[in-house]
Amino acid sequence: MKRSILAILAISILAVFGCDNSNGQNKTAQEKRRLSKPAAEWKKKLTPNQYEIMVNRGTEPPYKNAYYDNHQKGVYVSAATGEVLFSSDDKYDSGTGWPSFVKAVDPNKVEIVHDSSFGMSRDEVIEKSTGLHLGHVFDDGPADRGGKRYCMNSGALVFVKK
Repeated sequence: MKRSILAILAISILAVFGCDNSNGQNKTAQEKRRLSKPAAEWKKKLTPNQYEIMVNRGTEPPYKNAYYDNHQKGVYVSAATGEVLFSSDDKYDSGTGWPSFVKAVDPNKVEIVHDSSFGMSRDEVIEKSTGLHLGHVFDDGPADRGGKRYCMNSGALVFVKK
């Protein structure tokens, strides 16, 4: 009986430590992304809201953000770099309370990284040149426009009217 309990205990310990990510193969999105500048430098450049979203990977409240209901023509640039990331031509009303787009203007300016935070499995969108968080992308967008929904945080973007 004691041997059985010890064997089960040993197997349990091996299973727990066997899943440890110390080998670098099971890193989180936070660990995979590399910021182009130290967080302290971003803190000087970004507003507190932008910093919370872009550096700390925060999410703003739905329907209480600057661009979810913006229907003007123009482009959405990175709040950190001013790079054009999204266009009003690709924006649509997803009903989620966040600005949603079917694609990025230039797919080489964003990077998709798996995000398993908060017990969810999602794909995080980061600005490729900086490693900063922009939002998430989902496969529930308009089928006739590629099926993607780039669900962005207004705080990571600045709208430039045409």
